[in-house]
Amino acid sequence: MSGSFDDLTVGSVIPLGVIMLDRRAVESFCQLFAPDWNVEDGAPDAMVYAIWSRLEADAARNDAPSGKRLAVDALRWVRNPPIGELLRGRMTIMGLDPVGESKGVVIAQHDLLDEAGRLVFSCLTRSVVGRA
Repeated sequence: MSGSFDDLTVGSVIPLGVIMLDRRAVESFCQLFAPDWNVEDGAPDAMVYAIWSRLEADAARNDAPSGKRLAVDALRWVRNPPIGELLRGRMTIMGLDPVGESKGVVIAQHDLLDEAGRLVFSCLTRSVVGRA
Protein backbone atom coordinates (compact mmCIF):
# COMPACT_ATOMS: atom_id res chain seq x y z
CA MET A 1 0.00 0.00 0.00
CA SER A 2 1.71 3.18 -1.09
CA GLY A 3 -0.87 5.79 -0.04
CA SER A 4 -0.56 7.58 3.28
CA PHE A 5 -2.88 7.36 6.26
CA ASP A 6 -4.25 10.84 5.52
CA ASP A 7 -5.30 9.79 1.99
CA LEU A 8 -7.71 7.17 3.35
CA THR A 9 -11.38 7.48 4.27
CA VAL A 10 -13.60 5.10 6.18
CA GLY A 11 -15.76 3.14 3.77
CA SER A 12 -13.44 3.40 0.79
CA VAL A 13 -12.88 0.19 -1.13
CA ILE A 14 -9.49 -0.57 -2.64
CA PRO A 15 -9.25 -3.30 -5.29
CA LEU A 16 -6.52 -5.86 -4.63
CA GLY A 17 -6.48 -7.46 -8.07
CA VAL A 18 -7.59 -10.73 -9.60
CA ILE A 19 -6.10 -14.19 -9.99
CA MET A 20 -7.18 -17.28 -11.91
CA LEU A 21 -7.00 -20.65 -10.16
CA ASP A 22 -5.27 -22.82 -12.70
CA ARG A 23 -5.01 -26.59 -12.34
CA ARG A 24 -1.20 -26.65 -12.26
CA ALA A 25 -1.03 -24.15 -9.39
CA VAL A 26 -3.64 -26.01 -7.32
CA GLU A 27 -2.00 -29.39 -7.96
CA SER A 28 1.47 -28.05 -7.11
CA PHE A 29 0.24 -26.37 -3.92
CA CYS A 30 -1.57 -29.52 -2.82
CA GLN A 31 1.40 -31.73 -3.58
CA LEU A 32 3.64 -29.58 -1.37
CA PHE A 33 1.32 -28.39 1.40
CA ALA A 34 -1.91 -30.43 1.38
CA PRO A 35 -1.05 -33.91 0.07
CA ASP A 36 -4.32 -35.44 1.31
CA TRP A 37 -6.49 -32.78 -0.38
CA ASN A 38 -8.47 -33.79 -3.48
CA VAL A 39 -7.90 -31.02 -6.07
CA GLU A 40 -11.36 -31.71 -7.50
CA ASP A 41 -12.70 -30.20 -4.25
CA GLY A 42 -11.21 -26.83 -5.26
CA ALA A 43 -8.42 -24.87 -3.61
CA PRO A 44 -7.74 -25.87 0.01
CA ASP A 45 -8.11 -23.26 2.77
CA ALA A 46 -4.35 -22.74 3.09
CA MET A 47 -4.12 -21.93 -0.62
CA VAL A 48 -7.06 -19.54 -0.41
CA TYR A 49 -5.21 -17.68 2.36
CA ALA A 50 -2.01 -17.68 0.28
CA ILE A 51 -3.93 -16.25 -2.70
CA TRP A 52 -5.35 -13.43 -0.58
CA SER A 53 -1.90 -12.77 0.86
CA ARG A 54 -0.37 -12.59 -2.62
CA LEU A 55 -3.05 -10.22 -3.95
CA GLU A 56 -2.69 -7.99 -0.90
CA ALA A 57 1.11 -7.93 -1.20
CA ASP A 58 0.92 -7.10 -4.93
CA ALA A 59 -1.52 -4.26 -4.21
CA ALA A 60 0.78 -2.96 -1.48
CA ARG A 61 3.61 -2.69 -4.02
CA ASN A 62 1.34 -0.73 -6.35
CA ASP A 63 -1.21 1.70 -4.97
CA ALA A 64 -2.86 0.48 -1.78
CA PRO A 65 -1.69 1.97 1.54
CA SER A 66 1.00 -0.09 3.25
CA GLY A 67 2.75 -0.19 6.55
CA LYS A 68 3.54 -2.57 9.36
CA ARG A 69 0.92 -5.28 9.78
CA LEU A 70 -0.11 -5.56 13.42
CA ALA A 71 -2.76 -8.28 13.16
CA VAL A 72 -4.86 -10.48 10.91
CA ASP A 73 -8.05 -11.40 12.77
CA ALA A 74 -11.48 -12.91 12.18
CA LEU A 75 -10.34 -15.17 9.35
CA ARG A 76 -13.32 -16.78 7.66
CA TRP A 77 -13.28 -19.39 4.91
CA VAL A 78 -16.66 -19.66 3.20
CA ARG A 79 -15.99 -21.96 0.27
CA ASN A 80 -13.22 -23.69 -1.66
CA PRO A 81 -13.19 -22.22 -5.16
CA PRO A 82 -12.93 -24.70 -8.04
CA ILE A 83 -10.09 -24.88 -10.54
CA GLY A 84 -10.66 -22.29 -13.27
CA GLU A 85 -12.35 -19.77 -10.94
CA LEU A 86 -11.36 -16.12 -11.24
CA LEU A 87 -10.90 -14.63 -7.77
CA ARG A 88 -11.00 -10.92 -6.95
CA GLY A 89 -9.67 -9.25 -3.82
CA ARG A 90 -10.82 -6.04 -2.19
CA MET A 91 -10.02 -4.10 0.95
CA THR A 92 -12.57 -1.92 2.72
CA ILE A 93 -11.35 0.70 5.19
CA MET A 94 -13.34 0.15 8.39
CA GLY A 95 -11.54 2.47 10.79
CA LEU A 96 -8.77 5.04 11.04
CA ASP A 97 -7.02 5.92 14.28
CA PRO A 98 -4.33 8.64 14.13
CA VAL A 99 -1.35 7.94 16.41
CA GLY A 100 0.60 11.15 16.71
CA GLU A 101 1.73 13.25 13.76
CA SER A 102 3.70 10.59 11.88
CA LYS A 103 1.46 7.51 11.74
CA GLY A 104 -1.98 6.00 12.19
CA VAL A 105 -3.65 2.64 12.55
CA VAL A 106 -5.80 1.41 9.66
CA ILE A 107 -8.45 -1.23 10.34
CA ALA A 108 -9.59 -2.93 7.15
CA GLN A 109 -11.75 -5.80 6.02
CA HIS A 110 -10.32 -7.91 3.21
CA ASP A 111 -12.55 -10.04 1.01
CA LEU A 112 -11.78 -12.61 -1.65
CA LEU A 113 -14.74 -13.03 -4.02
CA ASP A 114 -15.50 -15.49 -6.80
CA GLU A 115 -16.69 -14.61 -10.31
CA ALA A 116 -20.31 -14.42 -9.14
CA GLY A 117 -19.36 -11.99 -6.36
CA ARG A 118 -19.80 -14.59 -3.61
CA LEU A 119 -17.53 -14.47 -0.60
CA VAL A 120 -14.74 -17.06 -0.59
CA PHE A 121 -12.57 -15.71 2.26
CA SER A 122 -12.49 -12.67 4.53
CA CYS A 123 -10.39 -11.29 7.36
CA LEU A 124 -9.79 -8.11 9.33
CA THR A 125 -6.39 -6.44 9.48
CA ARG A 126 -4.79 -3.73 11.57
CA SER A 127 -1.77 -1.94 10.19
CA VAL A 128 0.33 1.07 11.11
CA VAL A 129 0.59 3.43 8.14
CA GLY A 130 2.66 6.62 7.81
CA ARG A 131 0.96 10.01 7.64
CA ALA A 132 1.58 12.59 4.90
